[in-house]
Amino acid sequence: MIDGHMYEPYASPSVEPRPTTRNYTIESLDTGLRLMQLFLVQHTVTVSEAAGRLGVGRSTAHRVLSTLEGRDFAVRDPSGRGYEAGPELLRLGRPAGLGPTVRERVGAVLDDAVRRTGETVESAALVEDLVLVTDGRASTRPVRVGLETDRVRPAHATAAGKVLLSRLTAEQVCALYPEERLPAVTSRSLVSRSALLAELAEVRELGRAFSRGEWVPGLYAVAVPLTGAGRRDRLALSASSPADRGSDAALAERAGQLRQAALAAGAEEAAG
Repeated sequence: MIDGHMYEPYASPSVEPRPTTRNYTIESLDTGLRLMQLFLVQHTVTVSEAAGRLGVGRSTAHRVLSTLEGRDFAVRDPSGRGYEAGPELLRLGRPAGLGPTVRERVGAVLDDAVRRTGETVESAALVEDLVLVTDGRASTRPVRVGLETDRVRPAHATAAGKVLLSRLTAEQVCALYPEERLPAVTSRSLVSRSALLAELAEVRELGRAFSRGEWVPGLYAVAVPLTGAGRRDRLALSASSPADRGSDAALAERAGQLRQAALAAGAEEAAG
């Protein structure tokens, strides 16, 4: 799999205990909830980071993280040195429209898309300034991009994220990114809000987005809109490949193939 990248944290939320006039606050529950807040804006959290941010001992932080992991609210990151938001925590913020009916329809699109492109394909939804991979199909090529669902990625560094961000207004994008500086996930990532807004204008015009090593070095991707009229229902359809199969011409061709897969599924649904 082309992954294993350590993510750079976003601006962290306040995790200080809130003042209360009640004397029956459950400290362990409060610590767990504040720790879950960290996952909203940081891709990974280590035991040391959790202890420092929450003002607790490493043993307490480790117990809370282990408890969250046991209930699938946290999972070990690919490096094994930290924790990421787990599937249960992601489901709490999962966009609407991802029930069995939608998943079945999107699954048919993914089946067609992987056949047309020959590359790993994914559907993704926007959750704040992150994209959540909701489903996918892996390429059968010997050298391919690995598939990993129920994982979040920074929206500004991915093709799917850019497509979904392009469907927001400039004001909505600025609300998601209040600071001009953006986290540099790789050396090729967009690092300013101004650059992101400029690229999103191009994505709106062309109806597709590229990502060339911006999320993971050597991973090239293209994405197009998939479905959903409302903000919480929108999905993107992407295809990812190693860099040696990711020329601009190849990515543009895949964009057309992804659109064909989405349109074919829509036509079948209308006929049914």
